[in-house]
Amino acid sequence: MSVIEPPSCEECGALVRLYPTNYDRWVSLAMREFPAKDVPARYRWRLVKRPARHSSVAVEFVAVRLRGIDPLLGELVVPAHRMLCVPDENEF
Repeated sequence: MSVIEPPSCEECGALVRLYPTNYDRWVSLAMREFPAKDVPARYRWRLVKRPARHSSVAVEFVAVRLRGIDPLLGELVVPAHRMLCVPDENEF
């Protein structure tokens, strides 16, 4: 049995979680959740359990972007990795 590591960001080298979205795209998410107050609205995501029959990709969870009703400030959300990405200075 081999261990599969999470993918890493090409820009900064940080580990990311790749999840399909509810509109058949993929998004790189941060490895941990943050309170909504610390995440700008455009970066807020939530992982939702979804039966595979509703998606073209067989998955257990999909990433859903939080829009419309804002979460409570202390509620945990998963930020898009782009919010945390700081390019590796050694690459320039």
